[in-house]
Amino acid sequence: MRDVILTCAITGNLTRPEQTPHLPITPKQIANSALEAAEAGASIVHVHVRNDDGSPSMALAHYREVVQRIRSENNDVLLNLTTGPGQRYRPDPEDPRIAAPGSTLLPPLERVEHIQDLKPEICTLDLHTMNAGHEVVMNTPTTARVMAESILEVGTKPEFEIFNAGDLVLANELIPSLPFLQPYMFSFVLGVKYGWPASVDVMRLGIGLLPEGALWTGFGIGRTAFPMLAQSVLLGGHARIGFEDTTYLEQGVQATSNAELCAKACRIIKDLGCKVASPQSARAQLGL
Repeated sequence: MRDVILTCAITGNLTRPEQTPHLPITPKQIANSALEAAEAGASIVHVHVRNDDGSPSMALAHYREVVQRIRSENNDVLLNLTTGPGQRYRPDPEDPRIAAPGSTLLPPLERVEHIQDLKPEICTLDLHTMNAGHEVVMNTPTTARVMAESILEVGTKPEFEIFNAGDLVLANELIPSLPFLQPYMFSFVLGVKYGWPASVDVMRLGIGLLPEGALWTGFGIGRTAFPMLAQSVLLGGHARIGFEDTTYLEQGVQATSNAELCAKACRIIKDLGCKVASPQSARAQLGL
């Protein structure tokens, strides 16, 4: 029976408070939700932080408080902090050379300041440049390299976030040139508009482009979240769920917590003939 690592994506930065009254927003709420998810079976918690009004935050103080609160209660669960904020460009409608309000582009080292400070076991590393609604997400090869160098410098394992096939081409160019350690960690993000569709064929394409020595997870957004979780497990990958990806347990039934989403994910993993990995098993599989 294979040990499947379950990641819980606690809050993200796009899920809106009006979508669910149960979305964790404050550092205390995010930390408590992460601890509950760990109790429900998640061995990794993927953390974004928010401002008090629910908008996305990059405040180092928020990350520090979340990490301190989690570690005061649980030293086993693996922490995976995002480095995604700071990559969005919204062009001015009259002159696309000018950034309109809502753009969040930052220098790459500012996007990993909290990684340098807190040194989590894992952090995400986005490689994609693509349309995102009426905005553009921008990650140049140089940006990816600068961020990767800073992440590796403090001993954190990067998780490559893959939104399109070209992201894997970039990853395969980047890996030999920097001291990444096997197993390399990949996530296929499926179902985001203008990115990879959520389908088995796309997941198989991603698997075929992975470098040797890669550990991977496929996950879907919205109504595809649980179907893609099951397909990932069936194809030999790991699993992810959480309010970042979906707020629903099933059609018409909203989840009341990340723990509730994790409990359903654990049932699926077990029903497919696998075991839910403990944090110790996850550390061993990831070489941490």
